[in-house]
Amino acid sequence: MVTRPTIFFRSVINCCPRLLLFSSIRSITSAESIEQTIKDAVEAKTYQNIPDLLISLKETCGNRNPFSFLSTFPQNMRIQIIDEMLQSFIPVRPRSHPQLAYNHLLLYTLQSPQPLPLALAILQRMIHSGCLPIPQAHLLLSSAWLDRHHQSQSVSGILLEMQKIGYYPDSGTCNYIISSLCAVDQLDEAVKVLMSMSSVGCIPNLESYGAVISAMCTVRRTGDSVELMKQMVEKAGLTPRQGTVVKVTATLRANREIWKAVEMIEFLERNGYTVGFESYELVVEGCLEWREYLLAGKVVMAMTEKGFIPYIRVRQNVIEGLAGIGEWTLACAVRQRLVELGS
Repeated sequence: MVTRPTIFFRSVINCCPRLLLFSSIRSITSAESIEQTIKDAVEAKTYQNIPDLLISLKETCGNRNPFSFLSTFPQNMRIQIIDEMLQSFIPVRPRSHPQLAYNHLLLYTLQSPQPLPLALAILQRMIHSGCLPIPQAHLLLSSAWLDRHHQSQSVSGILLEMQKIGYYPDSGTCNYIISSLCAVDQLDEAVKVLMSMSSVGCIPNLESYGAVISAMCTVRRTGDSVELMKQMVEKAGLTPRQGTVVKVTATLRANREIWKAVEMIEFLERNGYTVGFESYELVVEGCLEWREYLLAGKVVMAMTEKGFIPYIRVRQNVIEGLAGIGEWTLACAVRQRLVELGS
């Protein structure tokens, strides 16, 4: 005998494919509807309404890009439409209001057959508006960049293509390209962009160098990171952030290159950069780890000249280490100096 619950359960199972089909059709219809709505706004050139339309219909977009219809236009017309759209977003307030529209445009363009230089123009407008692209853009942009660069086109040539559509490369755009390449471990490509910025009228800044140096440290390319630090100071005339110096110092310590860390600090001090306490402390701790007690004592003396006092356990280990290798004169000098500073 078949019970009522069993009959009900079977009826639900039989209905499920229909329900799923209806849900799927409804989703497709909703996505097509919003795409048509955006298309109508584009044809009417009421671009300023697009951010509000996308926000109000956000839940019905699904995975379909609402700008997919742009693929039906010739490339020149597509570039013109997107340019007009970007210009119409400039007076919108708050400036971040078109963020959803920017992201949809950027993703659509990056996934098109010829993403550059149009994607760079969209990216530039986003950055100027204080908007951040979604993380997926890093992967798509780096892929598009590498494809173009592997076609034997120079970095400066790719960047200067922006001029053909009325835009000009700037530091913010270049920095995002650099960070995208670093995000996929294309560090040598990122360095090429960094080194080519000046040739297209973009001045590398702290963010430009910092992104590459940080990525170099992550994979422990200490020689390259120190060299970039020197170029940053000597050639670009920039003062590295304390966080960048600390990261390089910590990486050198982890690589057991404590002498190179000391040389880097001396280089920065000679060039008028004031090295912070944390970097000095990392060097002293590294010296102790590898039993470089004499070097540790000299670094502590240099610290005290800056008014820095090592942590109590560190300074005790330095004095004991110096005494243990018979460097009594330096051990006494370190102790006396610390006493003078009130430690």
